[in-house]
Amino acid sequence: MIKAKVKAKESAKPVANSKIEKAKKTESKPAKKETAKAKIEYAEPAKPKAKHKEINPDVTIEERLKALFNLQQIDTAIDKIRIVRGELPLEVQDLEDEIIGLETRVKNYTDEVNVFEDTIVQKKQQMKDSLSLIKKYEEQQNKVRNNREFDSLTKEIEFQNLEIQLSEKRIKEAKANIAAKNEFVEKVQAELDERKSDLKHKKAELDDIIKETEKEEKSLMKQSGKAEEIMDERLLTAYKRLRTNARNGLAVVTVSRDACGGCFNNIPPQRQMDIRMRKKIIVCEYCGRILVDQELAGVEELVEA
Repeated sequence: MIKAKVKAKESAKPVANSKIEKAKKTESKPAKKETAKAKIEYAEPAKPKAKHKEINPDVTIEERLKALFNLQQIDTAIDKIRIVRGELPLEVQDLEDEIIGLETRVKNYTDEVNVFEDTIVQKKQQMKDSLSLIKKYEEQQNKVRNNREFDSLTKEIEFQNLEIQLSEKRIKEAKANIAAKNEFVEKVQAELDERKSDLKHKKAELDDIIKETEKEEKSLMKQSGKAEEIMDERLLTAYKRLRTNARNGLAVVTVSRDACGGCFNNIPPQRQMDIRMRKKIIVCEYCGRILVDQELAGVEELVEA
């Protein structure tokens, strides 16, 4: 009996060992899949898509800074031309909007007057109908057979007389409203004519200014477009963002008297040396504008005695 139990235990050990080995194999398989997935996921970001134009390696930082400064000079000249127009474009737009509003008011008043006139016509027709009914009832009174019919006809005649009085009242009210609305229309029309005259003069003045500066502005716009073609898209986007955020439209400024030409904050000597080296594009720590030295900008540096 003891020998049989020992043999049974020995025969059971290989079965248990085989189950453990199978479990280990099944546990080890997903690990391989996970590592493979990890490799795939790690490999996916290695294919970035180029969103911007490639930077030409032949163009140096100094050349890019010169192109940026030239572009800034051209855009500043365009801004000055547009400043000459002043508030005229906005004034013209405001006058056009005001004229549209006044024309709408005149139309509304005119529509209301037409409604009151239709009411007068309608009430006059009702008065005619009431008068014809009164005549009819009076003729019928002469042919009545008893007092009940006579009394009913008399009440109908009284009712039609009341309808005539009510129609006359409504006609008077409508005429008063028409007079008031016509007065409003006259005032608004006078104001509208005045605004149209102002708009005509303002447009003529604006057209004259545009004609004087149109050729110069077009040539500057062409120069600006050519200057933009030299730069890569990322640098150009940063330049335009700086211009829109700056009040004076300056995105590229010079260092003058140890200070930023945009916000006038002091710039450390080491940073000024980096700017003169022109090895990288440096921006102001305070306002974010791109900084260039005065020699690159073609400005003679003032030396204090």
